[in-house]
Amino acid sequence: MSVPLLSPLDPIALSLLVLTAGGVATLALGRGSVRARYVALAFSLAPVVITTWMWLSLRPGEGFAYFFDHPWIRSETLNVSITYGVDGISMPLVWLTALLVPLCVVFSWSVDHRPAEFHALLLFEGVAVMGTFVMLDLLVFYVFWEVVLIPMYFLIAVWGGPNRKYAAIKFFVYTFLASLLMLVGFIAVYFGSGANTFSIPELIRLNAAFLPEFQTLAFGLLFFGFIVKMPVVPFHTWLPDAHVEAPTAGSVLLAAVLLKMGSYGIIRIALPILPEGARVWIPVMLVLAIVSILYAAFICLQQRDLKKMIAYSSVSHMGVVLLGIAAFSQLGIVGAVWMMFAHGLITAILFMVCGVIQHAAGTRIIPDLGGLADRMPHATALMLVGWLASLGLPGMVGFVAELQVFLATWDRFGLLLALPIASIAITAGYMLWSMQRVSFGPLTRRIDTSHLHDSPWYEIVPMALLVVLVVMFGMFPSLLQQHLSPSVESVVAAMGVA
Repeated sequence: MSVPLLSPLDPIALSLLVLTAGGVATLALGRGSVRARYVALAFSLAPVVITTWMWLSLRPGEGFAYFFDHPWIRSETLNVSITYGVDGISMPLVWLTALLVPLCVVFSWSVDHRPAEFHALLLFEGVAVMGTFVMLDLLVFYVFWEVVLIPMYFLIAVWGGPNRKYAAIKFFVYTFLASLLMLVGFIAVYFGSGANTFSIPELIRLNAAFLPEFQTLAFGLLFFGFIVKMPVVPFHTWLPDAHVEAPTAGSVLLAAVLLKMGSYGIIRIALPILPEGARVWIPVMLVLAIVSILYAAFICLQQRDLKKMIAYSSVSHMGVVLLGIAAFSQLGIVGAVWMMFAHGLITAILFMVCGVIQHAAGTRIIPDLGGLADRMPHATALMLVGWLASLGLPGMVGFVAELQVFLATWDRFGLLLALPIASIAITAGYMLWSMQRVSFGPLTRRIDTSHLHDSPWYEIVPMALLVVLVVMFGMFPSLLQQHLSPSVESVVAAMGVA
């Protein structure tokens, strides 16, 4: 059902407009204004309320809710519409994006270098990512996809570490160039459909019109653009550099929601529009998934920088997402989306932990740390939950996600499951090893520990809330599953999977 353009009753448009207005208002306060944090927080809380209401009001299996379709560009050769909506696949990611923006604002409460610009960029990043998850027109989707790069570039380049400019440029160039191939794929699909439309629902309906050879080529173009953003090995090298140099809030948004854009694009666009092409690429998806899972996990074992270790762990976990997609089944894709959502919650905790340790101890180098639990008991407790959730402890959200992916992998590939499932032991190794080195044992003599104390409220509160959600969704998986399964069922129906 369409609604009037920018109607106040349209919750998706309202969320995007509030975040945009908040970013502008925060920016208008001036470079040195300490009031920026309050304005940014006030504006960023509204979308959390709106998207929570949207999720609670969503009826399982109803298709795209809050659907809007309005012509934007109309000519003889080009038809583009502002089309958006949410379903059980996109709604959790939209909600996660809305939630993380104010949590990042709170966690960054002490930022005193150009705070207005910093907090404004967090809100603008939220707009771009949320827009990517809701847009149902390929060209408009691409616009938001690219706009995401701009706030993150400046967050890294201005507020990042010593090599911030190199990391920001590498992040921008890698993902931008890969996106150009994705755009070529979008244009090919537009003309190849014979209907001259960028509408994702319409292209899914017309997917039988694409010849198998065309689907194979077009899927490859889209797939490449998407996996660089995830990223998977060997296209992952931009990610550790970006994470290591980014400020904590930038790392949280980058890992928790930006990385999900690639896998979301595969599930929302590439699989249902080009299913026959996807079948051809299943062996490639499988190999890249297993290599990413194992290679990144082994690399984590040798990391000295805690933040770089968590960055590589994200590559491994996004490999699990790709593994679920490669299973080419409803269970596998449900597990993949579960993993996207779970990783978003968990990795936000882990990168906040890195920020807490950096702020308190002045270093993230694991051999230089030790005994922090004696001085920082609350932060250590939250850190331990994040670590356990990351290695898939039952009762937490990561377990539900990994279980479904591995079951789907067994159904599809049989004993090949032995390779990716071995990553559980490796993950337990580097997570528990780093926890032991950083938090327990005697206080280190390599740094001055006399000034160490527990984290301030603005760092503890965001992590505590995320810990509650990690346990809540782990203990009550139906909160997500009841909406996710019917929406994925429509995707696999378009794929022709029984």
